[in-house]
Amino acid sequence: MTKKIVILGTAYPYRGGLTVYNERLARAFVEEGDNVNIQTFTLQYPGFLFPGKTQYADWAAPEGLDIERNVNSVNPLNWIRVGNKIRKIKPDILIIKYWLPFMGPCFGTIARLAKKNRHTKVISILDNIIPHEKRLGDKLFSQYFANGVDAFVGMSKSVLSDLNLFNTVKPREFCPHPLYDNFGAKVERSEAIDKLKLSVDKRYILFFGLIRDYKGLDWLIEAFADERFRKLNVKLIVAGEFYSDEDKYKLLIEKHKLTDYIELHNRFIPDAEVGLYFGAADIIAQPYKSATQSGVTQIGYHFEKPMLVTNVGGLGEIIPNGKVGYVVEPNVQSIADKLVDFFENDRAEEFLKNVIEEKKKYAWSTMTGTIKQLYKTVTNDIQK
Repeated sequence: MTKKIVILGTAYPYRGGLTVYNERLARAFVEEGDNVNIQTFTLQYPGFLFPGKTQYADWAAPEGLDIERNVNSVNPLNWIRVGNKIRKIKPDILIIKYWLPFMGPCFGTIARLAKKNRHTKVISILDNIIPHEKRLGDKLFSQYFANGVDAFVGMSKSVLSDLNLFNTVKPREFCPHPLYDNFGAKVERSEAIDKLKLSVDKRYILFFGLIRDYKGLDWLIEAFADERFRKLNVKLIVAGEFYSDEDKYKLLIEKHKLTDYIELHNRFIPDAEVGLYFGAADIIAQPYKSATQSGVTQIGYHFEKPMLVTNVGGLGEIIPNGKVGYVVEPNVQSIADKLVDFFENDRAEEFLKNVIEEKKKYAWSTMTGTIKQLYKTVTNDIQK
C-alpha cells in the first residue's frame, strides 16, 4: 500500500553524505510508489559548529524530488511551526536520520508535535546516538530525541547497543547502510588516472571523505611511511576537505618525507568526481579510531573496490576479513602490514570477485522494507 512519507533532515541545497543518503532514500521510496516529501533546513548549523568552508552545493537541484526548506535548527519557535506543519500533512511515517545530539532538541520537538495527529509514526535511522566528538549536553539532547521516537533503525549493531543507554523497549531493527549507487557508473582506471592527472605506472591507496581526527588519517600517514611502500611503487591519495587542523597532517607528511608520495586533494569532492577517485584506487583505506558505520564503505562496494577498515564500531560487520578486504586492529603497524600484503600478493582479483557477490546484500529495498516493517510493528502495537 502506498505510504505518505516525510523525511526530516539534510537535503539540497546542502551537500555531503547526509544529503546523499536522504535524497537516495527518498528516491527508493518513490520507486516503490510512495509519496515522499523532504523537509530540510533554512539553517542547519550555526557557524561555530561547522568546520568546513561551505555547507552548500554549487550544482543544480536534484530532479524529481519534493524538497522544502523550512527547518531552523536553533529556533524553537520554528520547531513548533514545522512540527505543526507536518502534523497537518499527516504522513504515515516521519523519518529522521539522527547523527548529532545538537539536533536532538529540534528533531525531538518536531517529532512530538507531528505525532499529535494520532496517525504519524516517527522512525529514526541512527548514524550515531553517542557522537564521535563529545560536547556538553550530548546525553540530555539524545535522551530527549529518543523519547520522541516510535522505532529505530540502527545501521550498525554497535549503535543499537548504544541505544540501550537511552531506551531498551521501543522497537528497533538492524539494517546495514545501503549502497551509495548514485555516483554514476564505474570509471575505467585509465580514464580516472588521466582526468586526475595521476601517474599511470603507480598503484594507489585512497583515503576519501571529510577529514576529521577520529577517521585516523594520521595513522594512515604513519603506516604509509613504511619503506616497503616505496619498493612497491604505491602512492596514497587523500581526497576530501579538512574538518580538523590541516597543518598537523601536513607536518606529519613533511616529517616522514612523504610529499612526493601523497596526492593531497584537500577540497570537498563533488558528486560528479567521486567515481574518478574510486576508479583510480586499488584499495580504499578507512583507518578509523572510532566509528559506527561509514558511507565510504558503501561507495567502495558500489565501485567494487577492496577495502581496509579498522576493527572499531560497526566497520568490521560488513567487510568480511580476507574476502573483500581487511579488518585490522586499530594501530599503525596492523594497517601497514595488511596494505603491504595487498600489493605484495596481488590480492585485487580475488577480492574483486567477493566484493561483487557481497554488495548484493546492500539494496535500498532492504532499508525501505525495514522501515515499513517497523511502521507495521508500532501501528499494530497501538491497535492492540
